[in-house]
Amino acid sequence: MADTSFDVIVVGSGPGGYVAAIRAAQLGLKTAVIEREHLGGICLNWGCIPTKALLRSAEVYHLMHRAKDFGLSVEKADYDLAAVVARSRGVAKQLSGGVAHLLKKNKVTVVMGAGKLAGKGKVEVKTDKGTETLSAKNIIIATGARARELPGLEADGDLVWTYKHALNPPRMPKKLLVIGSGAIGIEFASFFNTLGSDTTSRNWTAPRARLPRTSRRGARPRPRSSTR
Repeated sequence: MADTSFDVIVVGSGPGGYVAAIRAAQLGLKTAVIEREHLGGICLNWGCIPTKALLRSAEVYHLMHRAKDFGLSVEKADYDLAAVVARSRGVAKQLSGGVAHLLKKNKVTVVMGAGKLAGKGKVEVKTDKGTETLSAKNIIIATGARARELPGLEADGDLVWTYKHALNPPRMPKKLLVIGSGAIGIEFASFFNTLGSDTTSRNWTAPRARLPRTSRRGARPRPRSSTR
C-alpha cells in the first residue's frame, strides 16, 4: 500500500464505521477504513439484514399454509433450507457490495485486515500480504459486537450455535433453545419455530453486581419523578 498517512482512520466498517468514514471524506478529510471480514459489519452481514431475509422466507412459508384463507390453493407446502439460507446470504452480499460502492464513490481507502492500535496515532493492520502500519491524526474505533459464550456452553457449530451458525444452519433442529431475547434472538426464535422447530426463548442476564459499600437489603429503588 503506497499511502499510509491519513487524517482519519476508522477501524470497523459496520453502520457506525462506514457512515463515519463517508462523512469524514465528504468534509474533506483523507480517510481510511479497516475491516477484517465483510464491509457493512455484523448488522449487515450477520445480523439485522440476513435475519430479515430469513424471516421473509418464513413469512411466505406461513402464508402458504393459509392459502385457503386467501382463496388460493397450495399442495404440499415445503421448504428447502439450503435455498432459504442461500437467499439470505445473497441479500447480505449484495448490500455489502453497496457499502463498498459508497466508500469508493466518496474516495475512502479500504484496507482489508485485522487492525490494532500501535501507539499514538498509529494502527497496525495484518493483511493477507503481511503487516503494515497506518498513521492518522484521528482514529475512530467502531469494532462493534461479538458473540458471547456461556461457561460450559462454548459454541461448537453442532450442539451449541452462535448467531453465525444460526444464519447458516447445517440442519433444521427438532428442538431449539435460544438464549437471549433481544431483537435478533427473537427473530431467530420466530424463524426456526415457523419452519417447524420446537423453539424456546430464554433471556439471560449477568449476575447482579453488588453496590459498593452497600448491602443489598439497604438498597432501594428510587421513585421516578417528572417535571414539566
